[in-house]
Amino acid sequence: MADPKESWKQEDDEEEEDIDETSYISQKDAVLFAIDVSESMLLSPPSSDSNKGETDSPTIAAIKCAYQIMQQRIISSPKDMMGVLLFGTEESKFQEEEYSNSRGHLAYPHCYLLSDLNVPAAEDVKVLKAIVEDDEEAKSLLVPTKEPFSMSNVLFCANQIFTTKAPNFGSRRLFIITDKDDPHSTDKKARSQAAVRAKDLYDLGVIIELFPISHADHEFDRANFYDDIIYRDPDEESTLLAAPNNFKSSGDGISLLTNLISDINSKQVAKRTLFSNLPFEIGPGFKISVKGYNLLQKQAPARSSFIWLGGETPQIAVGESARMEEDTTRIVDKAEIKKAYKFGGTQILFKPEEQKELKTFGPPVLRIIGFKPQNMLPFWASVKKSTFIYPSEEDYVGSTRVFAALWQKLLNDKKMGVAWYIARTNATPLLVAILPSQERLDEATNIQVLPAGLWLYPLPFADDIRNPPDVPTPIVSPDNLVDEMRKIVQQLQLPKAHYDPVKYPNPSLQWHYRILQAYALDEEIPDVPEDKTIPKYRQINKRAGEYINNWQKLLAEQVQLFQKERKERGGLKHEIEDDDGPPKKKARTSAKAATKGLAEMSADDLRKAVEAGTLGKHSVAEFKDLLLAKGLSTSGRKQELIDRVEQWLDDN
Repeated sequence: MADPKESWKQEDDEEEEDIDETSYISQKDAVLFAIDVSESMLLSPPSSDSNKGETDSPTIAAIKCAYQIMQQRIISSPKDMMGVLLFGTEESKFQEEEYSNSRGHLAYPHCYLLSDLNVPAAEDVKVLKAIVEDDEEAKSLLVPTKEPFSMSNVLFCANQIFTTKAPNFGSRRLFIITDKDDPHSTDKKARSQAAVRAKDLYDLGVIIELFPISHADHEFDRANFYDDIIYRDPDEESTLLAAPNNFKSSGDGISLLTNLISDINSKQVAKRTLFSNLPFEIGPGFKISVKGYNLLQKQAPARSSFIWLGGETPQIAVGESARMEEDTTRIVDKAEIKKAYKFGGTQILFKPEEQKELKTFGPPVLRIIGFKPQNMLPFWASVKKSTFIYPSEEDYVGSTRVFAALWQKLLNDKKMGVAWYIARTNATPLLVAILPSQERLDEATNIQVLPAGLWLYPLPFADDIRNPPDVPTPIVSPDNLVDEMRKIVQQLQLPKAHYDPVKYPNPSLQWHYRILQAYALDEEIPDVPEDKTIPKYRQINKRAGEYINNWQKLLAEQVQLFQKERKERGGLKHEIEDDDGPPKKKARTSAKAATKGLAEMSADDLRKAVEAGTLGKHSVAEFKDLLLAKGLSTSGRKQELIDRVEQWLDDN
């Protein structure tokens, strides 16, 4: 199987580059954790004097990992599915009727479906939480079998779960966490059956990911069994050699749980599409198809429903809305409502078909209208976030090769395309610059940071450009002040340290999610939010406190010297008065201050202002005060407020 994040590879014969079409596929993700419950997996690591030493067994660490990943997914990917399957247990639990479509009640010995594959709910999180926090619950459940179990059974069990619960998901993955590198060392038939079941999973599009656990006395060897189970692209071998293959269960260093969470997060499912199979017209009659992805998105709390907290348990409130007449409170049918635009004091009615036609500028398309050098794009032209596009072979065969040739040409010649862009039906047309990007990998983890492809960079129209305000001439800091600040910056730089935004989540957003989690899981409401962005003041003071104090004294001296020089030159705008205090402001009157506010104007004055076209010169605050005094709604933009005032004048 090809690596979804594989970059474009330069061929030896320097032909046009190809793109792995599986990159950035838009699908919901279905993940099933298969966790080994054997005696060796339940052994706690050896004791250690390290403060960071771990005490959890590999099985408990894996369940904690699934618990934390499930909590993350509920927030970050609420439509994705997750499930937890334990294998090698004494007790078996997999006799659900929904999995017995054609062969009756299927029995999978020593397989325990702890959490069924589904969109995680509060109950699923509570099941894992009970095992993680309650040792007695864990001991009663995590009892390893003394009989040999079959890996083909485990893989067939996973097959049934995926085909029943997520048959149409494009991204389905099985995470196997085990320390058994050769579960069927003496049984060739069992090895062959497991290989067949693994092939069935891959034929269904299920990707198997292995998370091997090594112990101090045994190093996990993939070649013993799992190289025949997990299919891998030969091009991945160099990447695997560069990255750690196994997870150590020891009492020292970074915990097994931290390693598991970090590695699973690095295998996050690809981004979802903003649009799919958009025609990309490079020339007259020359089209390919592309998909678009929103890789840059600001996270913000999003409300999906109202919750009623008045009962014993929180419940989703079901809302109903209806339009009613103001006088008779009669419910108005949708067919009775007509929409109109106000033009010149008159309401102009449009039919729904005409309204739809007004918003239509043509079918969705990305059409190149020319090429320009990239250095012609000014920095201030960024008005919206860019969209990443990638080729698709679904509508036009050969789109990948043509797209790669265009990408290579723009990259080598430092050119950009200028295109007419309509993302979806009825979407607002845009002029965009098409900019190429090279793949960039993280040096430490070898994880892709920036993909190779093309970006649609929205360009501003003339109405979007505003003249910047007059900026006063900046005051240049003297060299001695800059030199002192350089010392402070050098003291605060840590060796081999780099900024990782993943380590510093948005405290406001995380606090919002923490409160939601507490309500959903019936936990205590926390009092103090966790804020990892708070500076480490003690460490800063220890490393650079002396330099900061010296810089502060030097700054005060420079300010005094600067004020003295300005006073001697007479360059101050207001005269400095040492004895009488700050200068008094001159009383100024303006035409705006002398003008009546909207709330103070009579209806006749308002009509005269409408006829004279001066109503729009008043501020939004004045319009809101007027509407509030009249008992009308104050929501909306300024033009909506003006329309509401004019409507009130027409009615009265």
